[in-house]
Amino acid sequence: MTQLPHGSSEAPYKQLRRPLDDRLAAGVCSGVGRYFEIDPVLVRVAFALLAVITAGLALVAYPIMWFLMPEETTPTPPVWRDPSDPTWGRPVS
Repeated sequence: MTQLPHGSSEAPYKQLRRPLDDRLAAGVCSGVGRYFEIDPVLVRVAFALLAVITAGLALVAYPIMWFLMPEETTPTPPVWRDPSDPTWGRPVS
């Protein structure tokens, strides 16, 4: 990561990483879900369906992604927003 002008060490682009929290196995599906801002459970279900449809061939992708996706350096803290906020329910940017 590079140091941004305003002092933040946050990357100027989204990064595909395996989270340290919210894992079932290696965190691949959770990382993909966070990257595309969808529920990781939907990614897990889609992956399971794809594995069944391809007669297990899709299972080869999981260890490859596990190897290629870097792990987060620190856990991402949960984001809490007030339900009375007019932007509540929208994805957090």
